Amino acid sequence: MSLALPAPALAPLLLGASLTVRGCTGRIVETEAYTPDDPASHSFPGPTRRNAAMFGPPGHAYVYRIYGLHWCLNVVGLPGHAVLIRALEPLSGLEAMQARRGPGKPLCKGPGMLAEALGITGADDARPFDSADFSLTLDPPEAYLTGTRIGITKAADWPLRFGLTGSRHLSRGF
Repeated sequence: MSLALPAPALAPLLLGASLTVRGCTGRIVETEAYTPDDPASHSFPGPTRRNAAMFGPPGHAYVYRIYGLHWCLNVVGLPGHAVLIRALEPLSGLEAMQARRGPGKPLCKGPGMLAEALGITGADDARPFDSADFSLTLDPPEAYLTGTRIGITKAADWPLRFGLTGSRHLSRGF
């Protein structure tokens, strides 16, 4: 299946997908969509050096740092469209994830935690999801939740947050 889709169509399709990064695998349980006409999107002002990956090929990563502290991982769809991976259900490589996060800390219940657990850095920006240690395997869900986005001030009421129905691993309830 091609990932060359508008972010609002791609975001729910990524739910249930297996994401593998550096020997760790998780099931995507929560996403948020961002589009070029969205004032909360990094692509809203058009192409820049920072958001160049958002205007690159579909199926590549867009990685950025938020608040100067946390990396965030996105999947690029059509040019200017990206889907933030908000939460994962950890499936394998749990020891490595826990070592990166620290003892007793939640692993992947939020985009910053998820990136830290998987070892995501700026070096992964524009990287294609097409290798054994950096891949996506789609398995679209039959049912999912839709709600408003989290942690933004512009267009926060847009219903572009998606979650896997029944998941205990969401970053926050719907």
